[in-house]
Amino acid sequence: MSEFDEQPIFDKQNPTPEQPTVSNPVSEQPTRVNPVAQPTAVQPQPTQNYGGANGPVGDQPTPAPTVQNANKKKHNGAKHFLQGVLGGVVGAGALTAILLGTGVLGSKVVTTTAGSSNKITINANSENASIAEAVATKCLPSVVSISVKTTGGEALGSGVILDKKGNIITNYHVVENAQSLTVDIEGKTYNAEVVGSDSSSDIAVIKVDLKGASVTPINVADSDKLVVGDWVMTIGSPFGLNQSVSTGIVSALYRSTLLPSSSGTTVYANLIQIDAAINQGNSGGALVNDKGELVGINTLVESSSGDFSGIGFSIPGNYAVNIAKKIIAGEKVTHAYIGVSMLTVNSQNSSGLSVDEGAYVAQVDKDGPAAKAGIKKGDIITAIDDDKISSADGVILSIRSHAEGDKVKVTVNRDGAEKSFTVTLGNDEELQSQQQLMRNNQQNNQNSQGNNPFEGFGE
Repeated sequence: MSEFDEQPIFDKQNPTPEQPTVSNPVSEQPTRVNPVAQPTAVQPQPTQNYGGANGPVGDQPTPAPTVQNANKKKHNGAKHFLQGVLGGVVGAGALTAILLGTGVLGSKVVTTTAGSSNKITINANSENASIAEAVATKCLPSVVSISVKTTGGEALGSGVILDKKGNIITNYHVVENAQSLTVDIEGKTYNAEVVGSDSSSDIAVIKVDLKGASVTPINVADSDKLVVGDWVMTIGSPFGLNQSVSTGIVSALYRSTLLPSSSGTTVYANLIQIDAAINQGNSGGALVNDKGELVGINTLVESSSGDFSGIGFSIPGNYAVNIAKKIIAGEKVTHAYIGVSMLTVNSQNSSGLSVDEGAYVAQVDKDGPAAKAGIKKGDIITAIDDDKISSADGVILSIRSHAEGDKVKVTVNRDGAEKSFTVTLGNDEELQSQQQLMRNNQQNNQNSQGNNPFEGFGE
């Protein structure tokens, strides 16, 4: 058993939480930016509620909209959408003319490099506009639109070109269950296939059959250097509108959450929170800095309506690209691992315990990092590196925010006394193998039961 097991078994001789619940450290659960149905000539109405992979986000999430539902929504209100865009352009044009006439805006020339060789000079009328135009010109050739065919229909996501061989990074949930893939690169369509993926991190790599064509890989920055307030741009295919950009800032760093998926639990640790627009179809697209360098992969939104509400999340570029490189190299993708099974302690189930919140250790892997450090079954984890832990989710997110081999200070309550242990984190390679074996056994059992004509008759 492991930190990802949902229902650990307690020793009845020890006091244990009753009716345990798992709390999410994020107040409102974000939703994945779901791929959208292929666009038709009619454009979507922006006021429609497209939600996300799990539907609109709120206290009562609704089921994920099917591709057919998304198509039905996209056939309404095209006139209003186009009027809104045109009205915005006219209004901006009039305002710009006034500002230029009064000398508020001046002319500025920015020179940037698009791709690996071509220098592009951009004339702009304000500093912000010049940065946005320069960055867009440099980065747009490196961001692609991905068309996915599944048994449920067709959908669109985004991706980022990593190298000249045609390897492209995207989200796992973009290509999950894909039967075929095509990629649009600067107006040309190519066939692609999945190289590999890491579902628990929501990262995948696909490779395009370039047939001799050249592509422009993205430049990659050190995402660890991001600070709150940094200028950023999102690039992708929101609602199937290819090559779309939006600008904003880094609103916060180190946001974390867990989301269920068809393959288990996806751990989103140390996410970058931004206010640049992310919508359905942006999944897997690029978050870039003011130098036109990749700093994140756009993945989640948080909203009470399902529409973009100024809160989006990107997987840090360093983490995402590191995983992508392992996938491309054919290496096993592993993660930091502590080796315990836990349940959340809260005020509703803490009767008989010495604390009313934390993560109850239901089981310790015999040879795991926690056992080697001295952590025992029945301990309640209350802090990691002096950061308060109030749930089992909190432990998982904290551990996954570290790298394999990192040392962490784990504080526990044991029989009313506080103790601290230094744990050297391992990797979850063996755990992944065990989980895969369990999934295979479950699938085999389901298949055998489905083929048994006497199932349910007697013992």
